[in-house]
Amino acid sequence: FLGAGKPPMYGDYEAQRHWQEITYNLPIRQWYFNTSDNNLLYWGLDYPPLTAYHSFVCAYIAKLINPDWVALHTSRGYESQPHKLFMRTTVFVADLLVYIPAVILYCFSLKETSAKKKASTCALCILLYPGLILIDHGHFQYPLSLGLALWAVLCLSHDWDLLGSVAFCLALNYKQMELYHSLPFFCYLLGKCFKKGLKGKGLVLLAKLAGTVLLSFAACWLPFGSDVDQIMQVLRRLFPIDRGFHGQDKVANIWCSLSVLIKIKNVISPRTQLKLSFAVTFLSLLPACIKLTVQPSLRGFKFALVSCALSFFLFSFQVHEKSILLVSVPVCLIINEIPFMATWFLLVSTFSLLPLLLKDGLLLAYAVTTPAFLAVCLASFSILEKTSAEDLQLKAFSLSLKGYVSWFKSFPRIVRSLFLLSLSLMGVLSVLSAAVPPPQSLPDLFPVAVAVVSCLHFLLFLAYFNVVILWDPKNRGQKKMS
Repeated sequence: FLGAGKPPMYGDYEAQRHWQEITYNLPIRQWYFNTSDNNLLYWGLDYPPLTAYHSFVCAYIAKLINPDWVALHTSRGYESQPHKLFMRTTVFVADLLVYIPAVILYCFSLKETSAKKKASTCALCILLYPGLILIDHGHFQYPLSLGLALWAVLCLSHDWDLLGSVAFCLALNYKQMELYHSLPFFCYLLGKCFKKGLKGKGLVLLAKLAGTVLLSFAACWLPFGSDVDQIMQVLRRLFPIDRGFHGQDKVANIWCSLSVLIKIKNVISPRTQLKLSFAVTFLSLLPACIKLTVQPSLRGFKFALVSCALSFFLFSFQVHEKSILLVSVPVCLIINEIPFMATWFLLVSTFSLLPLLLKDGLLLAYAVTTPAFLAVCLASFSILEKTSAEDLQLKAFSLSLKGYVSWFKSFPRIVRSLFLLSLSLMGVLSVLSAAVPPPQSLPDLFPVAVAVVSCLHFLLFLAYFNVVILWDPKNRGQKKMS
């Protein structure tokens, strides 16, 4: 693990262990406050209440096995092999209980993959996505928020709107980064209410949804609800706006890429940065959200999840490298519809995590899982044969170009060439990052190169997904599960 055995912080593994120590030994009212027993500068809790409750449950089990694992103060930096096995087991159990069942049920409920073989290959590709494997089990994160969001999508695909709302509220109360997905959920459900008519069934559904959301949040925040100071302190921990656009690492978003040319954080204040990022993010996701509200469809909803999450990743305030997973998981949901572009995106998203993976000592794991994932997608979907305008859902767009349609005849060959060029570039940069020391005058050369190359890819993907959404004919995607 990154930081293992290195005081004073010991890395992300220690963050998860420390939260267990804090939640088990301190009263709830102290979990998010700076006290002599809870130094917020040392991995203070900065996720919503459900993460804290989950940490408490894990700590309770840890205490039964070995009290030293969660002993207040004295357990800091604890890294024994039995404890590592315990912590890895907690992630695996979370996978087994929440994430993996959601993926399998989702794939088997897709109408066009009703054949069990197709459904199982779709599930296999999603579960073998290297980004999530490397981050959850290598960088040490829990997959619960993404798993709950998948359950929410699954519920909505069966018209279980209230249950889906509960699942998404739980996801949001586990990790605030689920805000990346919140607008598509809101717009899709609001669009359904409009469609049913706001004077009849639509109004009833809207009232039920509002009540469900309020009750879900109230249940999650109940222990903090009696004190306004408690709620405000938790919110301050969840959204620390004073840190500026990005942290210490090279993230593949627009602000970090632009910082190669101009140091934005030295030119404008954090408050102005916040306003600027909000404006650009809002404008970039507005078209997809309007389309989804006016023409709600499951297919549009899934594509909007991708587009909006990618807009947040590229343009929003304070982005971490691993936030790309919030885009990748919705991309996994449409891998059966656009296997070529989905596979390409998932490979780029894993590549964008390379600097983080190298810090974690996960080079070998990256070098094994990424080609394996590509091989499975090639075998399962024959992706290189699915590069026509129709396969890429660009038929309607190509027809709208009229005079330029002839260009689309060579489109499949151009797209395949770009894909192979992209793979080559990512391969070369991966080898250079791992094997060649950077020049002394440019110590961050390779991380910056990875970030900029990934960012350029993501900008093109954002344009592509928005074209697919906006040129989607009105009658498409109205099937039960598309």
